[in-house]
Order: sequence, then C-alpha cells, then structure tokens
Amino acid sequence: MNEKFDFGPQQNDSAGNIVYIRRVAMDTLPDEVRRQVPGVEALYAVHGVDGERLALVRDRSLAFLLARQNELTPVSVH
Repeated sequence: MNEKFDFGPQQNDSAGNIVYIRRVAMDTLPDEVRRQVPGVEALYAVHGVDGERLALVRDRSLAFLLARQNELTPVSVH
C-alpha cells in the first residue's frame, strides 16, 4: 500500500486535472488488497476522469492530500 504511483504528465486545462475520490468497501476489493489492511472497513480510491483507478488510500483526507500534492483537483463522488 506504500507504493509510489506516477500520475503521468499534467494537462493544462482544468478538466484534465480533475480526479474523483470515492469510498470503496473492502468486500469489493481483491483478497490481496484486503490482506494488506486487516480490520479496515473501507479504503478511498482516486480515479482519473476516464474512470481508471489511480490509487487506493486509507482515508478520505489522505486521498484529497495525494491529489493536491500531484497538482490535481479532487472531487468527491458518492
């Protein structure tokens, strides 16, 4: 879970810098991921505008922080 991820080159338009943050229930994730975070009810995913999952993190605030540190604009999705 502590792997670095290259978000790729940043686009100049604001739509290209948007990422979506959403809660992901543990029972929807592969066993490999669940074994790495025992006792956790959910993780938060950072998704690109094309829907690709870019990262999984332990809490919502960390997902927003990760996005902002990579000069991306996080948007919450329910």
